[in-house]
Amino acid sequence: MIRALWSAASGMKAQQTNLDVISNNLANVNTSGFKKQRADFEDLLYQIDREPGAPVEPGSTVPTGVQVGLGSRVTGTTRMMGQGTAEVTDNPTDIMIQGDGFFQVILPNGTIAYTRNGAFSIDGEGQMVTSDGYLLEPAVTIPEDATEISISDTGIVSVKVADDPLFQEIGEIELARFVNPAGLLATGKSLFLETDASGAPIVATPSEDGIGSIVQGTIERSNVQVVEEMVSMITAQRAYEAGSKAIQTADDLLAIANSMKKG
Repeated sequence: MIRALWSAASGMKAQQTNLDVISNNLANVNTSGFKKQRADFEDLLYQIDREPGAPVEPGSTVPTGVQVGLGSRVTGTTRMMGQGTAEVTDNPTDIMIQGDGFFQVILPNGTIAYTRNGAFSIDGEGQMVTSDGYLLEPAVTIPEDATEISISDTGIVSVKVADDPLFQEIGEIELARFVNPAGLLATGKSLFLETDASGAPIVATPSEDGIGSIVQGTIERSNVQVVEEMVSMITAQRAYEAGSKAIQTADDLLAIANSMKKG
């Protein structure tokens, strides 16, 4: 019964982490470029009273044995990199990746970070930056006299300037993809950093080498599905309640055992 207490407690702890992940998904349902997470579980060690296949007599073995598990734990939070919903904004500096890949931005310390949030703006020097002021890499600078901005599906940035009816190419947007994007390190602000688990970035032109294409005037919303998260939350709640009930039952049995006395 003591074993039941600890096993049930480990399950409740795992479900608490599961609920934390679900809550974070729901909190970011309107975050541009957000990718939802899923908690993954595994069972813990087993107390083996009799191994399967143990001999009991010459020519005969135990078919199943006696193995009692000691609970569960969270082993990881897998990030689901599926495409989010597209929202048309008609803002020329809002760009979305249709398919695989990440935008590259430069952090203040010079590190390259990666994001799916394509809600870019133009700063006082004409440079395309994120909402936090991080520069797009490679840098794209819009001329002061630009009257129209065009970004092709292959990342070519062109502008029209005053008194010139033709577009002039001024830069190119490059994207990066990873062998295991789920292995990227999330740092907040819709940014990710490279890790050994993600592998090195593969930088290429949009629409080439397995990288997605660019869609101008559109941003990618979160890929969180509220209904799915609500169902997962109900499941986690019921599992948590079942764990608490198991602890209560084990406690009742212990109370009965403690109250026994010789007649």
